[in-house]
Amino acid sequence: MIPDLEPMVGYAVTCTADSSSPGGEPKPNKLSDLLDAIQSAPKPVVVVVRKCGPDGLRDCFTGDMISVVYRNLGAVGVVTDAGIRDLTGIRRRAPGFQVFAFGTVVSHGTSTIIEVGMPVSIAGLPIAPGDLLHGDESGLVKVPLASAEAVLEKARLVRETEQEWFDFANSSDFTLEGVKQRIPH
Repeated sequence: MIPDLEPMVGYAVTCTADSSSPGGEPKPNKLSDLLDAIQSAPKPVVVVVRKCGPDGLRDCFTGDMISVVYRNLGAVGVVTDAGIRDLTGIRRRAPGFQVFAFGTVVSHGTSTIIEVGMPVSIAGLPIAPGDLLHGDESGLVKVPLASAEAVLEKARLVRETEQEWFDFANSSDFTLEGVKQRIPH
């Protein structure tokens, strides 16, 4: 939701939540458990919230106030299949805090954390507690922990290769023949 930020990398702390169920008998809220999990998790943390409410277009679990709390506990962002609110406030009050969501909504309703620390799925991506997540303006991926160092090295090599190509493409040496010579066979 904030594409101009540096890429977000952190370890998942997962939960399920509801903010769109009609009033009535209040459900126990495990927000305190979520905050404890964030504080005790390896850093940096990415808070992952799967919606469980009946109206996914109205569910919202993240705004500027809770983003500041999460950030102060060691989180670098939130990933949710629900909406968020206070995007301007998040940018201003929690600088550098990233949010991945389906969009924005005008109100958070009565947000209730239902369960903490279980595998969830966000937009088809299975995420378990402790998974290493990387997100940038192109989206979110899970990096297998066993491959993290190799992925980092491969990313460095890709960046070097791309930089060489862009240096050529933006130089006075640019030609169609030069492009064709650089196409993998």
